[in-house]
Amino acid sequence: MTAETSGDGSPPVGPARRAQIVGTGLIGGSIGAALRRRGWTVTGYDMDGARADRAVELGAVDFAGHDPEARVVFVAVPAGSVTAAVTEALDRYPGAVVTDVAGVKTPVVTAVAHPRFVGGHPMAGSEQEGVDGSDPDMFEGATWVLTPESHTDPVAFTTVRSTVTGLGANVVELPARRHDDLVAMVSHVPHLTAATLMNLAADTALEHATLLRLAAGGFRDMTRIAAGEASIWPDVCAENRSGILDVLDRLLTALGDMRRVVAGGDRGALLEILERARHARVNLPVGAPSPDDAVELRVPVPDRPGVLAEVTTLLGEMGVNIYDLEIAHSAEGERGVLVLVVDGSAAAGVRQALHDRDYRSSVRHLGL
Repeated sequence: MTAETSGDGSPPVGPARRAQIVGTGLIGGSIGAALRRRGWTVTGYDMDGARADRAVELGAVDFAGHDPEARVVFVAVPAGSVTAAVTEALDRYPGAVVTDVAGVKTPVVTAVAHPRFVGGHPMAGSEQEGVDGSDPDMFEGATWVLTPESHTDPVAFTTVRSTVTGLGANVVELPARRHDDLVAMVSHVPHLTAATLMNLAADTALEHATLLRLAAGGFRDMTRIAAGEASIWPDVCAENRSGILDVLDRLLTALGDMRRVVAGGDRGALLEILERARHARVNLPVGAPSPDDAVELRVPVPDRPGVLAEVTTLLGEMGVNIYDLEIAHSAEGERGVLVLVVDGSAAAGVRQALHDRDYRSSVRHLGL
């Protein structure tokens, strides 16, 4: 990597804290504003020059245009344009690592097999549209998925990872295809379902004008995401068609089962379905562990391409958050040590999974 990037992939410091945003809409503007708050110099480019100028006016970026000295580039353009924009960014900013924010990962990581590119997806957003809705707090506590590949430069990966965790995000590493299948379930189909329910209510309201005035909190909560920007969804549905169709088919089957239970008046079956859903909902993971609950795993690894992606995506598949990550290179040559901070309750399972893949690890309890 560049001389200004620290060897362990920690965020650039001093003059190297320069970022380029490509696409100054809601997400790009929010990233820019969050970076600026943390002392970065941020330049924003948008095909719509007026939008980039508006980002400067709002304080989302410092300057409009291109920064040849940028060290981290965030590509925040519509899903159908991501591959071309990432490819152009890799050429235009040869000293920078490049990441994107698209909600579908497989097409871009397949098309762009470059060591300086790290696929990314912040699971955050707003009902507001465009750069005027940008919010520097948008990523605080949000999940940010990264999709490293076997060819990904470990320093590029850790630079992107430490930069986005610096914005308050919780990073999860997943293979691109796995990400797309999961996000169809937790993001894409929920949005389509909310839009369908909202339209159903709106159509009914044409005959019963008071219906939407009677909408209670549950209805408003469930359909809130339908207020999000509509223009991004045709590209998302095209890019992740197979994942979305699979989840839609499963949802239709589940709704059919629910209909049969309600139609049959099966109180016990209905209560079981609702209790199972309630239990799953209240047990959604939140936040990072306290220092007393966190442990540090030290994993000796060979110095070869793909080892970082292999270890981090393993933990991502297990549902284990990595709250901090460091690479300690050995002075003796072809080995290094991954230092991972995870929840103590997950440590035993992680160590066993690593052992099954011939990785030995040691553990240190940070609270001691």
